[in-house]
Amino acid sequence: MCGITGVMYFEDREPSRELLTSMIDCIVHRGPDDSGFWSDNRIGLGFRRLSIIDIKEGHQPLANEDDSVWIVFNGEIYNYKYLRDMLQNKGHVFKTHTDTEVIVHLYEEYGEACVEKLRGMFGFVIWDKRQRKLFGARDQFGIKPFYYYKDNTRFLFGSEIKSLLAAGLPKSVKSESLFNYLTFQYVPEPDTMFRDVHKLPPGHTISLSYDGSLSIKRYWDPMLQPDESLTFDDAVEQIRSTLRDSVIHHMQSDVERGCFLSSGIDSTAIATMMRSIEPIRTFSVGFEGANNETLIARQTAQALDTEHYDKVITEQDYFATLPRAVWHQDEPVADPSAIALYHVAQLAREHVTVVLSGEGADELFGGYRIYCEPQSLAPIERLPHGVKRMMHALARLLPAGFKGRGYVLRGTTPLEERFLGNAKIFTEDMKADIVNADRELLRSYRNPIQVAKTFYDRSKHLDPVSRMQYIDMNLWMPGDILMKADKMTMAHSLELRVPFLDVELYEVSRRIPAKFRIAEGTTKYVFRKAMEGIIPEFILNRPKLGFPVPMRDWMKGQRGSTILEQIEASGIDDYIRMDSIRSMLDGHRSGKGDYARRIWTIYMFALWHSTYMKEENRPALAHAL
Repeated sequence: MCGITGVMYFEDREPSRELLTSMIDCIVHRGPDDSGFWSDNRIGLGFRRLSIIDIKEGHQPLANEDDSVWIVFNGEIYNYKYLRDMLQNKGHVFKTHTDTEVIVHLYEEYGEACVEKLRGMFGFVIWDKRQRKLFGARDQFGIKPFYYYKDNTRFLFGSEIKSLLAAGLPKSVKSESLFNYLTFQYVPEPDTMFRDVHKLPPGHTISLSYDGSLSIKRYWDPMLQPDESLTFDDAVEQIRSTLRDSVIHHMQSDVERGCFLSSGIDSTAIATMMRSIEPIRTFSVGFEGANNETLIARQTAQALDTEHYDKVITEQDYFATLPRAVWHQDEPVADPSAIALYHVAQLAREHVTVVLSGEGADELFGGYRIYCEPQSLAPIERLPHGVKRMMHALARLLPAGFKGRGYVLRGTTPLEERFLGNAKIFTEDMKADIVNADRELLRSYRNPIQVAKTFYDRSKHLDPVSRMQYIDMNLWMPGDILMKADKMTMAHSLELRVPFLDVELYEVSRRIPAKFRIAEGTTKYVFRKAMEGIIPEFILNRPKLGFPVPMRDWMKGQRGSTILEQIEASGIDDYIRMDSIRSMLDGHRSGKGDYARRIWTIYMFALWHSTYMKEENRPALAHAL
């Protein structure tokens, strides 16, 4: 796990060492063990290293035998030993035992198609001196980040946006990104909250010619292909064997490793399989109250016989962390559980350098409760279109809170309009009330429904549950789940690995019919059955909690006033109407509604704006960090 960055000019000019130094110094947390530079005419590569595999020989940037191919690489390739043997049989000569060098020789052998052979998580850039071409790629699921900026004179790239900013990138808020963020609670790819800064989407490559011509291609698509001929027993057996194989591959390292452990089935499955191979350390955090996850996690750790560490996060702990967490995130992500992840990563880093975790299981196997909705709405969806349209119109006339109103409205709304992923904070009508923007701009931007339409159009042949999973794998998972996983762990120089997001395991999961994923009113049904007899019985059917943060209660007290003060002082009144925020907080405190998530979404944007857009705050923040 590392941090990469660099620049390519479109004219004869060599990047300065000062520029590259400034670009890597701000991401030292991604790689405190080593740093490296390489530059030539038009091209400069920078690197920070967290030593995991081949600790002595893994220095980057790294080149082939004749220095014609150079690479900076962030991530881990789990099938690198197999690929290395294959390449040696083809005559390639290696000077290290790193997975980085495998990519170099793989590129020499297969060109841009090299990415199709990689099993792992990665963001890398290759400079091909012979072809005078820059080639980059991001892993299939988007586990590792890849940001870039291009104008008429240069191309900048990096694992984090702050490296691009260190190169003197002009800063401004992209209005369309803000509008979409207010619904999704993150900015959907390829946009970021910074105008002109982009994310390379998962499963994509990027190449630039010597004159700056840019090409982006998709090399992998997480499209589900349910196979109705697959038997339930075969699905169970394939899940068991392939998940175990994935865990074994993800445990490759030359440093201490452990596992995050919550109260749910996903992390427990990973920890159980790790523990069957070797003694392990496990880590969990929770909050005081009825949903304190550390209590169940501690019970699970005892059943698995792991060396367990946990921490209860107080309200003061939580909010004291925010300035650092927001800086590390680069752009706002309004998921309160991200801060809990920051704390469990901090705890784990005191003992290990690598952790495995359960991200991705819900998207692969159908683990979110919302995936049960197509079954519950089926009686309405079978009705003729004209009847549904009339029912929808009548339901809209009923007062909010009227029993059955919400069910009828959702049942008479097309899937493509009602499901945009696992978060839907502000509707378009709500945005019109809170955003300081020209109404025509709000009507004409590429809104969340249009963003999701790209993926709905590709998946018309699938059943509703599979389409919802496909939406989440393209939007929610890279935009929220994996973004916070990478940034909050790398904040502590901790490498996070996610065995569920493995291309071999995905080949199994994509073939599982929806009737096996959602069955008997249970999510992840076939996965739960696959884990019977493997994980502790008391975990098998526990409901998903996902770091439940007591935000609604915190906002009702003095903390709500502090949050409002910080929002008002952040300088976002050019974008957000302050009277609307005050009204939401008053309504939340008086019990008129639960506005905690909406206020939090605005609050995270406000803290991000204070951190990155208010110049007077930057020296003080840098000193604090």
